[in-house]
Amino acid sequence: MDLPYHPTLTHKGTRMVSSPHEAMHRIFQEHPDLFSRVSEVLGVDFGPPTSVTVLPTDLTEARPLERRVDTLLRLETEDDEPLLLAVEAQGKKDPDKPASWAYYASYLLTKYGLQPILLVVCQDRATAEWAARPVHFGPRQWPLLTLRPLVAGPHNMPVITDPAEARKDLALATLSAITHGKGPDIGAILKAMTTALRDEPDAVKNPIIEFISQGLGKLPAAALWRKLVAVDLSFYKSPLFQEIRDEARDKGRDEGQAQRAAEDVLAVLAERGIDVPEDARERINGCGDPEILRHWLRRAVTAPAAEDIFVVD
Repeated sequence: MDLPYHPTLTHKGTRMVSSPHEAMHRIFQEHPDLFSRVSEVLGVDFGPPTSVTVLPTDLTEARPLERRVDTLLRLETEDDEPLLLAVEAQGKKDPDKPASWAYYASYLLTKYGLQPILLVVCQDRATAEWAARPVHFGPRQWPLLTLRPLVAGPHNMPVITDPAEARKDLALATLSAITHGKGPDIGAILKAMTTALRDEPDAVKNPIIEFISQGLGKLPAAALWRKLVAVDLSFYKSPLFQEIRDEARDKGRDEGQAQRAAEDVLAVLAERGIDVPEDARERINGCGDPEILRHWLRRAVTAPAAEDIFVVD
């Protein structure tokens, strides 16, 4: 069951949630049946849901401390009892998290009377392996609770580099791209995704492209993804495509301004009869920062030699 796509970032308190963090859990809201395929990859049998309800993520009690799970879904299947799926995106190791996760589990069981399952999604192997370790609560002689989340990350998510395989399950392929964003295979994964999406309708392409862009955040792979979208999906009119086009237009405008400013600097020096050595000419023409060129232009009015315009005040 597909739910409406909302790319807007959310807040936890006053802290802005990062794009990768948002994408790693919101994809389960967009494609809640993805959990059954992810759990299969992780070696646990959860059948595909027959009904899904997106629940409030606020787990705050009647006291000042605020607690929110990233994504919370009620999943119903044909054979099993309904369960609560809490999805947490984890960007780094946090020694306080296991206690919070244990709180989430007990709170959800108490509030809804349904068995909770926690899925933690990570982008780096060290964090994923840390999150996957069972954590015992209570004295050493008699642990009271044991926390065992399911963890999806680069250590166990499939590396999907075949467009045909990606096309079979675009949601899982999207999660693969996000979780392997720092890995050596990300280029082949992203190329497979653009190839798989080429013939898909816009309604399918839109959330997939945006999720991957959001999930890669500021990783180096994000720039590659933008280029692939622009080249392989050049007629695609998504917010990301519009952003790429706007950036290209702004870059062209800045380059035009820089070129005109460089010509002005050289023209002033020529009018004053100042000889401009070749290396200085190349430096002026090669500067792409209009603000620096404006500074050089002001100095060109009085500088006794061309090299003097480069002197820092």
